[in-house]
Amino acid sequence: MTALPTSPTSSPVRTAVIGYGLSGRVFHAPFLSTSPEFSLDFIVSRDPGRVAAATREHPNAMIVGSMEELLERHADQVDLVVLGTPPHTHHRDGLAALEAGCALVIDKPFAASSEEAADLIAAAEQRGLPLMVFQNRRWDGDFMTVRAIVESGDLGEIYQFESSFEHWAPDAVDRWHDTTPLASGGGVTFDLGSHLVDQALLLFGPVADVVADVRCMRAGGANDDVSFVRLVHDSGVHSRLFMSRLGAQPGPRFRVLGTRGAYVSYGLDGQEPALAAGAKPTDDDYGVEPPSTWGTLGVRAAGCPDPVSVPTLRGDYPAFYAAAAAAIRGTGPLPVDTGEALEVLRTLERIHRAAGN
Repeated sequence: MTALPTSPTSSPVRTAVIGYGLSGRVFHAPFLSTSPEFSLDFIVSRDPGRVAAATREHPNAMIVGSMEELLERHADQVDLVVLGTPPHTHHRDGLAALEAGCALVIDKPFAASSEEAADLIAAAEQRGLPLMVFQNRRWDGDFMTVRAIVESGDLGEIYQFESSFEHWAPDAVDRWHDTTPLASGGGVTFDLGSHLVDQALLLFGPVADVVADVRCMRAGGANDDVSFVRLVHDSGVHSRLFMSRLGAQPGPRFRVLGTRGAYVSYGLDGQEPALAAGAKPTDDDYGVEPPSTWGTLGVRAAGCPDPVSVPTLRGDYPAFYAAAAAAIRGTGPLPVDTGEALEVLRTLERIHRAAGN
């Protein structure tokens, strides 16, 4: 792939999104279609309902039935391929995109195994092409707030980090999240755990030990749907991570405990539901969280001042694609370091080994 000009108006990054389910429609297409750095030229899907939605929502994009057709007929018209598809397809389709000379964005889970992920990294490095794992929840407003508080030192020495991602989906259904076996990257630990582990490693560094309770509780489920993980970091911090599709009453999203106080917040970042409801990343209020959702900082004990409400930083998923454009043009680093993305996957595999899987 020839290096693109640095001017955002002279030559947008020509992009193909593979898959138009939740990922392609909500997490990728809105940013690609509203940024002057990109053009959304192709969408790959053969599902009739998704094809209709893609045609309606992005009339200037060409709809193509398969990855093979895209690369066979249109590879010279694509600079970037975005894989919004199940993890067991990432290795095959990622290698094909790289072989065709395209930069690559891959949804999490990065791949079905760390071996496949390492293979993709090597292929990208060999060809001198950017490979970017879409760890978008690094840019959740609540996580960015946690990161700022941790770095400020206001909590003193942090000894415990708790993070949960729980929702209520009591019936296993016919979708890859519920039907894909562990060997192909399925299960709540690979899915939601990709976010929670990535955030824990960013905050507190490498992991020395792992304790895990990984279970399948729903009738008909083909993989784990309720998981608890304790990571013991080299830094001494213990991360307690909760992932569940049976979270009937979710606990705190974040609870960070230190020797001088704690930070606690509830509820999920609002960018996903806003995008799903039709919001645009360019909206004035995009990523802004109302005061009712802000977390609290301090100590809740007799004789201590009440914890104070801390404004949640503005969520910023567009930052991923701004950094991706710079990486593709050779003017900035990757938005997510591939070594960090690989370590997340290796940690997820350690979790399953610790659980006896």
